Amino acid sequence: MRSLERTRKELAAFLRARRERLSPSEVGLPEGRRRRTPGLRREEVAALAGVGLTWYTWLEQGRDIGVSATFLDNLARVLKLDAYERRHLYLLAHARPPSEPGKTWCVVPPMVSRVMHDLTPHLAFVLNLRWDVLAFNEAADRIFSFASHQPERRNFLWLLFTDAFVRERICNWQEQAPLMLSSFRRGFAHASQGSDIHELVNELKKVSPEFMQWWQQHDVHATCNGARRLLIEGQPQLFGHTSLTVDEDRHLHLVVYARQSQ
Repeated sequence: MRSLERTRKELAAFLRARRERLSPSEVGLPEGRRRRTPGLRREEVAALAGVGLTWYTWLEQGRDIGVSATFLDNLARVLKLDAYERRHLYLLAHARPPSEPGKTWCVVPPMVSRVMHDLTPHLAFVLNLRWDVLAFNEAADRIFSFASHQPERRNFLWLLFTDAFVRERICNWQEQAPLMLSSFRRGFAHASQGSDIHELVNELKKVSPEFMQWWQQHDVHATCNGARRLLIEGQPQLFGHTSLTVDEDRHLHLVVYARQSQ
């Protein structure tokens, strides 16, 4: 991939600024004699990142050269970039964010929890990239019985294909489950190789013939929004549903089901 014309100057300025804020001692180098300019020298960054000085100089000058994800990760490490700065580096150099690890279990921010509970009587729950159900309100628990499962098994994809109670709640399961799986697959592309998401997929392949069949079809549809019928007290009821991103970096999504008129 090549950097876009409009980002080359900004990429060059960003790299210089981050290089100049570091001292040699911060990266394990001797201070040596007094330096005329602050921070690390270009040759020091190039050596630490494992590339030639000429190539790195061209990059910092904003020339149109290709960069690999491996190099960008090495550069982020050398320049001690945090997660947000690393993401910014990728956007400037590749015009796309980096692939993030699939292990996204985390504490749901208090404000998100408050919004989720305030949405009652609508069903609301929070999923991460792996579709672990990190939090849910009472309305969602009444329909899907999330609290009856241990946290390590409170995964919406797992319940969708292995739990008879959840399966029965979703009307036209044979039609809806493949659509929901295709929505999961869009996020799956962000997972790193060997992550816990791959473990979940491999386990589901072993226990669910339907999952195995549909997963091999590689269907990817639009965002999982629209209308879905859920079985409530023996009667199918129509719900509008949507997924809202509440933390892009940690892949947290707030899923909401709102009852609609028939």
